[in-house]
Amino acid sequence: MDQIIREAFIDSADIKRKFAEANESKIEEVVGEIVEAFKRGNKLLLFGNGGSAADCQHIAAEFVNRFKIERPPLPAIALTTDTSIITSIGNDYDFSDIFAKQIKALAAEGDIVIAISTSGNSPNVLKGMEAGKKLDLLTILFSGGNGGKALELSDYTFLVPSGDTPRIQEVHITLAHVLCEMVDFKLFKGA
Repeated sequence: MDQIIREAFIDSADIKRKFAEANESKIEEVVGEIVEAFKRGNKLLLFGNGGSAADCQHIAAEFVNRFKIERPPLPAIALTTDTSIITSIGNDYDFSDIFAKQIKALAAEGDIVIAISTSGNSPNVLKGMEAGKKLDLLTILFSGGNGGKALELSDYTFLVPSGDTPRIQEVHITLAHVLCEMVDFKLFKGA
């Protein structure tokens, strides 16, 4: 039992370290894109399924409320929260349309789409990203393994070097926290 616990933490730390080493410059580029979008008055639109849906909500809350410093709210919407919209679209059309229709309704020119999918193959995530591309939005993918079909639809891709869903999700939320911290730093601490 002790060994299983220790190995889980060691694996998580090792994967995070490898991810950080491989993606540091890309993280800086994406921070710059998000900062410029917020300066223009644009917003983030986030979507994913299951644990990734929870991550979307978590990330949106960090931007809208606060992260580590006191600052004005920043616009971010998790497209995973309105059960009336989600069930209506799922019932009247198809569950694979739940994110695409919201993007078509809510997105404005210059907004940024963040899709989170450990496999990169969820049909509703793929359709959401396709909707973002058709509107010429910047698309960012958090995924794992080889990124699946979503890889072709993303402008920036963060692939966690693992096939283990819990380890992939642990890196995703750490990445999101780093993005929040760096965006706050650049927008409000003059970096």
